[in-house]
Amino acid sequence: MTPNFFSRTVLSLFAFCTLVFLSVSTVDAANSQIPPPPSLAVKAYLLLDFNSGHVIAASNSDMRVEPASLTKIMTAYLSFKALKNGHLSLTQTLPVSEKAWKIEGSKMFIEPNKPVSVDELLHGTIIQSGNDSSIALAEGIASSEDLFADMMNKEAQRLGMKNTHYVNATGLPDPQHYTTAADLATLAAALIRDFPTEYAKYYSTKEYTYNKITQPNRNRLLWLDPNVDGMKTGHTESAGFCLISSAKRNDMRRISVVLGAPSDSARAIESQKLLNYGFQFFDSHLVYKQGQAISQLKVWKGSENLVASTVAKDLYITIPKGEYTNIQATMSSIQPLIAPIKKGQIVGTIKFTLNGQTIDDQKLVAAKSIEGAGILGRAWDSIKLLLQ
Repeated sequence: MTPNFFSRTVLSLFAFCTLVFLSVSTVDAANSQIPPPPSLAVKAYLLLDFNSGHVIAASNSDMRVEPASLTKIMTAYLSFKALKNGHLSLTQTLPVSEKAWKIEGSKMFIEPNKPVSVDELLHGTIIQSGNDSSIALAEGIASSEDLFADMMNKEAQRLGMKNTHYVNATGLPDPQHYTTAADLATLAAALIRDFPTEYAKYYSTKEYTYNKITQPNRNRLLWLDPNVDGMKTGHTESAGFCLISSAKRNDMRRISVVLGAPSDSARAIESQKLLNYGFQFFDSHLVYKQGQAISQLKVWKGSENLVASTVAKDLYITIPKGEYTNIQATMSSIQPLIAPIKKGQIVGTIKFTLNGQTIDDQKLVAAKSIEGAGILGRAWDSIKLLLQ
């Protein structure tokens, strides 16, 4: 169900044309009582709706923290990207350097004289949290871990992770190796969005055997909650126990980031609380599909007089349960909208409000290209514009 078209107000030249969509219900939204997020025994947390990108709950989400082995989500992201670009293949074997072999911390136990496949290294990095496998992947992609860290930082900036800096592929402590809960949520969502097949293959796997050594996935929620289908754990003495989890119920996916819990069991318990809160009290709704015509906008000096506005990607909103029919949406279009217009060109915005508060604001784009009119058509529209 989408908000209903109600009225249109045309403002002066070079102003905005406003379309108001009113809800179909008169139920008072104040009757809905949503409890506050649960109190969590962690340093920082964030709960994200994957479809809408809406932050449902957060605490200290922009505080600089040590990511520990959550770093390996970026290592995996760049590995998946290298596979997609053809720079690596799953069956390709990579050498094991002395640095990778001797690295401290968690390992998948690769050996210098035994080349290992990219697929095995990905299993070792994601499921066993191997520092050795992470370095082997980094060296295989960028020839050195230092150069790979440069790639990680460039990718972080591209993804909008503004408060993150990497110096290694493993997450071993370093004063210049840091991130935030908000940035980690951005990264987790990007990996699931950009590499859904790889995410499903690796992150839900509960154990992996390499070199005759079987190690379990440290994400306890894979056993405790059938809706949880993966993500990553992290731990160092200074970082505490950390967990990013993703769960899907029906068409809704939530991503929880929990940082600095006091124990392994605590990070699972606190993550479960956060996920349950999100699913119990909030819904995610598909309002408009990508390419769906939302309204017809007046075009000046064009080969056609109207162009349909749409959204560049599926538009979801996340709101308290039972409040969808109380949403109001207002669309503003740029006027005068003068041809030529390119498909995908921004032509306006749509804003959603609930109880007078803005809950989302998205750009509207042209659904197709509109060529310019001939000389007479452009001249006639120019006169009409002057007379407005």
